[in-house]
Amino acid sequence: MIEPGNIFLEKADESLAGAESEFINGRYNNAANRCYYACFQAAIHALIRAGVQTLSRDGQWGHEFVQAQFSGQLINRRKLYPSELRGMLEQNYRLRQTADYKRDRVTEVRAARAVSRTERFLEAIRQGEQTA
Repeated sequence: MIEPGNIFLEKADESLAGAESEFINGRYNNAANRCYYACFQAAIHALIRAGVQTLSRDGQWGHEFVQAQFSGQLINRRKLYPSELRGMLEQNYRLRQTADYKRDRVTEVRAARAVSRTERFLEAIRQGEQTA
């Protein structure tokens, strides 16, 4: 049986694989979308592992809540993850907003940076698991 928090790390890995595939195939908007969700899902995993619970009545994790709690609780307060991660979730969120809702397209360069950022984010989450 999968631990409740681990399902989000599995989803994060799947989203990252999707981002990498979309990038390779030149679908940069889709890559940006998947990068954000990979980080979002990994952050939820980290929050669950740290005992942080969602405030939502239906058990869903809100985007603003996850971003605030991950940076505020796990990076700033508890120092469980490196400060380098602080802005990554927000950066990927803004890029996803462009990809999904704006007339602008995500460029190859911006998508490549997002994929790299996402790989570093997930690696840091895994490293945090090993030190916990």
